[in-house]
Amino acid sequence: MATDSALTGFLSERARFRSWTIDTLRMTDIDYQGHVNNAVHPVLYTSGRHDFIQSYLRPCVAHSDMFALVKITIEYLNEMRYPGKVEVGTLIRRLGRSSITLGQGMFNEGRCAAVAESVVVLLDPVTRRAKPWPAAAAAQLAPLIDAAAAD
Repeated sequence: MATDSALTGFLSERARFRSWTIDTLRMTDIDYQGHVNNAVHPVLYTSGRHDFIQSYLRPCVAHSDMFALVKITIEYLNEMRYPGKVEVGTLIRRLGRSSITLGQGMFNEGRCAAVAESVVVLLDPVTRRAKPWPAAAAAQLAPLIDAAAAD
């Protein structure tokens, strides 16, 4: 069941992504209908966000800084079936004062199975409240923003 939303449009295009995480589907991921349960998708997206954060965000901030997921929207486009591999692409849509909006596409057997948008906030480890991106981090992350994804 595909949708025509703006989110689906660009995030379902494999060529947009430079950062990839590959996971293996497990027998326990399937539901009584024989396809991968929709509750598994957020777990697979978490792996992609984690790898992206470790590769691109973590080097830009203090080691003690924390990240918190504050919002995620998922659009389910196609079924996935066990066995198989899943590729999750992650990109930056927007960089806010203390947040970052990530776009993700999930691909299985050559087609886009789902797309997601998530908002992650940079947190001060002591106050556990949002803190602004350091100026150097914002400058380093700005070139990674997908121009079309930011629209």
